Amino acid sequence: MIYDVTLPISAGLPVWPGDVEPQIVGQASIPGGDSYNLTYLRLSSHTGTHLDAPLHMYAGAPAIADLPLDRLIGECWVSRLPDRVRRIGAAELQAAGIPSGTRRLLLRTANSTLWDHPHWEFRSDYAALLPEGAQWVVDRGMDLVGIDYLSVDLFEADKLPSHRLLLGAGVLALEGLDLRLIPEGCYGLICLPLRLMGAEGAPARVVLTSP
Repeated sequence: MIYDVTLPISAGLPVWPGDVEPQIVGQASIPGGDSYNLTYLRLSSHTGTHLDAPLHMYAGAPAIADLPLDRLIGECWVSRLPDRVRRIGAAELQAAGIPSGTRRLLLRTANSTLWDHPHWEFRSDYAALLPEGAQWVVDRGMDLVGIDYLSVDLFEADKLPSHRLLLGAGVLALEGLDLRLIPEGCYGLICLPLRLMGAEGAPARVVLTSP
């Protein structure tokens, strides 16, 4: 079974406040008399389902095109956190029953229901990691942590401390996942960000596989 957990990019996709809204604009069309169809894209490197590289927080750190693919492809654990949990700390992660040795962790929270909103308006009350939760991930030597909204940090977090803890330790942050249909459990993860040279992040196509 293959599950596509990538948000579809369109003009209605929510973006971080102040970020550029995605545009997919036709330049040529066969119905318009052209011999081919052609569109151009205008979007942030943090649009929809996207991966953050350490360069996002640290000058001179690895960029998105520098990341080894073996950190983005392999076994992962999807953890279903209770809907009441908005501030994800060490205690919440410890109680979640995440298997020892997990290298790639995806957090399914109440955020997933936000993608059911017909207008996809940005919501600032999403669930995310507290710094102590990010440190819990770092302490377990994980390669990647993902979440089902646009940031691993709470909206009100000053200076993005969870980002800094994760990326400073080399833990990649995968944001904007659509985990609505994914039960808790072990999956194969394939995360392929666009190979944008010198960029601190990139939209990614992300799929999960199960037997």
